[in-house]
Amino acid sequence: VNIANPASGAQKQIKVEEDSKLRAFYDKRLAAEVPGEVLGDEWKGYVLKIAGGNDKQGFGMKQGCLIPGRVKILMAPGDQCFRGYGRRNGERRRKAVRGCIVSPDLSVLNLVITKIGEAEIPGLTDKASEVPKLRGPKRASKIRKLFALSKDDDVRKYVVLYRSEKNGAPKIQRLITPTKQQRKRRVKALKAKKIAKAKSEAASYAKLLATRVKEAKERRSESLAKRRAASAASN
Repeated sequence: VNIANPASGAQKQIKVEEDSKLRAFYDKRLAAEVPGEVLGDEWKGYVLKIAGGNDKQGFGMKQGCLIPGRVKILMAPGDQCFRGYGRRNGERRRKAVRGCIVSPDLSVLNLVITKIGEAEIPGLTDKASEVPKLRGPKRASKIRKLFALSKDDDVRKYVVLYRSEKNGAPKIQRLITPTKQQRKRRVKALKAKKIAKAKSEAASYAKLLATRVKEAKERRSESLAKRRAASAASN
C-alpha cells in the first residue's frame, strides 16, 4: 500500500498482508474515502482516499470502468492509461485496464491522506518527512504573497532558482514593467486613434450622402417641373 501526504509531499510504502485490514477497501471505487483506523490504531482519525492501484501484471485502474476485473476498451490519445504521443491523428487503440472497483486481485493500492489524525506517522506526517519545494511560484502576485512584499519591491530579486544559475531564473508571469506599461499605453492610443478616425470618416460620409440626396431631390423636382410645363403647353 502506497500512502501519500500532499501537505508535506512525503510518501510511504507499507506492506499489508492481513486480509482483515484489506477487506475494508474491497468493493470501493476510486476516489472513495476510507477511515484509516482499518490499517491499525496508529492511523486513528486519518481519512484515506483511494487514488489508484495495479494488479500483479501491472495494469492500472481506470476511473469510469465499473467492474472489479480487467477489460479492454477503445482509447484515444488524451485518455487515462493511454500514452498519446507517437500516435497518428485520430488513432485509437484497444488497451487492457482494470476497473475502478477495488478487488483482491490488486497487488498495489495507492492512497492519499485527506485528513490527518491525532498521532504523527513517522516518515509521512512528521516534520522530518517534509520534502522541500524546489520550485517556487512564478506569478508576480504569488511571489509577493510568499515573501510578504509590497508593490514597490522588486519581485525579480526573490525568484526561486531551481535550475543552474547559467540557465537563468524562470520567467515571471504577469510582471508589470515600464516597457509593458508603455506598450499598453501605445495600444490604447492606437485604439483611440482608430475610433476617432472611424468617427470622422463616418461623419464625412454622412455629410456627403446628405449632399447627394439633396442634389438628387433637386434634379427630380426640376425634371417634374419641366414635364408639367411641357404638358401644360401641349394642352
